Amino acid sequence: MVEKISTVRIIGLTGIPLVKAGDDLASIILRVAEVNNVKIEDGDVFVIAQKAVSKAEDRLVELDKVKASPEALKIAEVSGRDQRLVELILSESKRVLKASQQTIIVEDKRGLVNINAGIDKSNVEGQNRYALLPTDPDRSARRLRSRITRSTGRNIGVIISDTYSRPFRRGQVNFAIGLAGLDPFFDYRGREDLFGYVMQVKFNAVADELACAAELVMGQGKEATPVVIIKGFRRLTFNEGFSSKALLIDESEDLFKDVR
Repeated sequence: MVEKISTVRIIGLTGIPLVKAGDDLASIILRVAEVNNVKIEDGDVFVIAQKAVSKAEDRLVELDKVKASPEALKIAEVSGRDQRLVELILSESKRVLKASQQTIIVEDKRGLVNINAGIDKSNVEGQNRYALLPTDPDRSARRLRSRITRSTGRNIGVIISDTYSRPFRRGQVNFAIGLAGLDPFFDYRGREDLFGYVMQVKFNAVADELACAAELVMGQGKEATPVVIIKGFRRLTFNEGFSSKALLIDESEDLFKDVR
């Protein structure tokens, strides 16, 4: 008997225009999906780049309009960063974890530990204009999912993704910073493996895995593909009530703390 082949499709929507403040991002996505002849089906996962969401929500800031605080001036001196950029980072952060010539690492207002509070210049028009993360990425994902499900009648999931570094690893990968309609985990604990061993630890962060897979098509440069639809991934539970906050850990659970 031939086993059924398991296939996951990662479809980048081509033709997404440059998103502007106030744009109806859900309508743009659905229109471009139709142009691309991509049929929306139950179980589809929409992975949407943070930058597109931030632009639609007018989360762009001109450095020329930012005034640095005394704390920003001190950190700018240590880090060598523009004092106005440091002020933006502080305004988006709960606390600074590290400030050096190499990097500024913070815990931001969303609870994410990241570099520069996720503030980014790439793919933002204007010499001194920067994009901030969405104020509440989960809420942004819920709004997009609501619009898409209402228009299509399909039960889908939405992930808002951004690129992050990882402890003790070179390079960056995409992570889920916001989500709606899907459980971010697939729990193998209590299940048997091929040889009957009952697994104790396996608890896959499938939302991050999907965000990472989407980046293979999405890209980070001139690809202009900020929206990806993933089809055929079956290890998912689709329902309301899930949050990206479940992916975060506190310091007591940090396995890497004080390792080096």
